Amino acid sequence: MVKYSKVIEGLPSSVPFVGPEAQERNNNMKFLARLGANESNFGPSPKVLEAIKQSADDVWMYADPESHDLKVSISAHLAIKSENIVVGEGIDGLLGYLCRLLVNPDVRVVTSKGAYPTFNYHVSGFGGHLILVPYKNDYENVEGLLREAEKTTASLIYLANPDNPMGTFHSRATIERMVENLPENALLCLDEAYSEFAPKDELPDIDPENPKVIRMRTFSKGYGLAGIRIGYAIGPADLIKSFEKIRNHFGINLLAQRAAIVALEDQEYLASVVKKVEISKEGIVELASECGLKTIPSCTNFVAIDCGRDTKFAKAVLNGLIDEKIFVRMPFFEPQNRCIRISVGKPEDIELLRQKLPVILSSL
Repeated sequence: MVKYSKVIEGLPSSVPFVGPEAQERNNNMKFLARLGANESNFGPSPKVLEAIKQSADDVWMYADPESHDLKVSISAHLAIKSENIVVGEGIDGLLGYLCRLLVNPDVRVVTSKGAYPTFNYHVSGFGGHLILVPYKNDYENVEGLLREAEKTTASLIYLANPDNPMGTFHSRATIERMVENLPENALLCLDEAYSEFAPKDELPDIDPENPKVIRMRTFSKGYGLAGIRIGYAIGPADLIKSFEKIRNHFGINLLAQRAAIVALEDQEYLASVVKKVEISKEGIVELASECGLKTIPSCTNFVAIDCGRDTKFAKAVLNGLIDEKIFVRMPFFEPQNRCIRISVGKPEDIELLRQKLPVILSSL
């Protein structure tokens, strides 16, 4: 009989998210609009797709385990040193490596109650003790996170900015002040997955060699490469070097490395996607208003719609949309679970939403 570790024995068999594919299998149907996973329905740059096609004949080779060329490209793009960069299998993979480096059953970790659940999944997987701080007015509570970290001598603080699932964004001044006030032994993991959609002059100025911060970015959102799983982290050289002790060195496939390089080069296409995202968000906000619902201001590629009542009502709205073959999601915890969360989409996706949402609300 297999003998699991004590940590694993105490964990449920679960995943942070139930994917749309699982819902399609369970309900024996196909979604007409995929507006729940915060992917880019606009896809990657045509130049990226061409690079992938041209690289297809090379998939017999292992990719460079150091992701050297991609790190050089990121380094040039951000004007930082390559030794401050580690590439991983999306932010999810990097969060797992970070927790493997820092978390054990003696370690306390502070995050927001209802924030990105994959981080919690990794912390629990290494036996860490999670301390959850409630949101404040639909924002992650920066002051509350700092207080709890100080109070509990936490080793790690997680903050997503812009935030998922609410889409809210803390200003540059707020984050820089947070960094200045971090407890002595705490590392801030700043998840910036949606940074392409935030105001550029409001992203914080943080020295990559700051020993108390690691920032994470992805090619999944603005660059439209969610399906090939590639992201990177920025941090002090000694911490970044420590990832070499435990990461999967062949975890980044060849197509992902080459696609990410071309994606970085095509900033004109990225700008066009950001514009499309803003137009789609405006359409979702306008529709919600027409239905008598409020929306949460968003600096991401999704909009949280306040359904105006309780979680039971929001769940009914969500289920109604799923019954109409429109995939959406909702936050897990009160009071954020009074909302549903809708990713941006192509005009035809938003038009389908426009046709179905008022009917569902009327039926409820």
